[in-house]
Amino acid sequence: MKLHIRHETRYDFDAPVPFGLQQLRKTPKSFRNQSIMSWSTEIIGGRKELSFEDYHRNTVELISFETNTQSVTLISEGSVEVEDTNGILGRHEGSIPLWLFKRSTQQTKPGKGVAELVRNLPQGEPLEQMHALSESIREHVKYEIGSSDPDWSAEDAIEAGCGVCQDHTHVFISCARQAGLPARYVSGYLMMNETELQDATHAWAEVHLDGLGWVGFDISNGISPDDRYVRVATGLDYAQAAPVIGNRMGTAGEQLKVELQVAQQ
Repeated sequence: MKLHIRHETRYDFDAPVPFGLQQLRKTPKSFRNQSIMSWSTEIIGGRKELSFEDYHRNTVELISFETNTQSVTLISEGSVEVEDTNGILGRHEGSIPLWLFKRSTQQTKPGKGVAELVRNLPQGEPLEQMHALSESIREHVKYEIGSSDPDWSAEDAIEAGCGVCQDHTHVFISCARQAGLPARYVSGYLMMNETELQDATHAWAEVHLDGLGWVGFDISNGISPDDRYVRVATGLDYAQAAPVIGNRMGTAGEQLKVELQVAQQ
């Protein structure tokens, strides 16, 4: 399936900002089941300083603000062709050892909630267990837009009993690692059937299973990713795969506006 994506992020400040830097991870990955046909990034109110590939093989663009700017707009746009592989991505590649994906982070550190979810997994093959885990998380952590905080950990979401795709993914990753499986966070784009316009990017998890390699799980929707999903960035948690992250000088307040369109070509 060929998809066209336009992702605009706009910051408006209530006072001039003397200096700011942002890291963008908004460029899709080229991979076995995914080909980038075209992609570009436009910056209004700033400029691109450099582009590099981080150790997760994410494309990172470093953006600086114009001096004393009061508005910055970041527009990423392009076309991607995706093949449906039933969520199976295959063998591990890159210089990062698989054992690193068993390491917990601040947002995936396991506690009592994660331990209980893992303890209640049914006996069976790891693939069956991961599907059962996805279903269990949806039952214990209800999907509610606006219900969570970006800094929530997996345990925070379990305790609250609600969250969004980011929280579902952190809980799943924490549980998978607790069960001894390498797992990673994926940020990307999802073409919805009912609308082309969206408020935010999507998040899901990937687990490495013997005999299959990396396999994706969209916990919030209860499926494995198909050809409507575009992989953009991966990491140990959200912080390493966030579409935009950075800092700025000054005390100005800001207003964030995101416009995202994903459509079949």
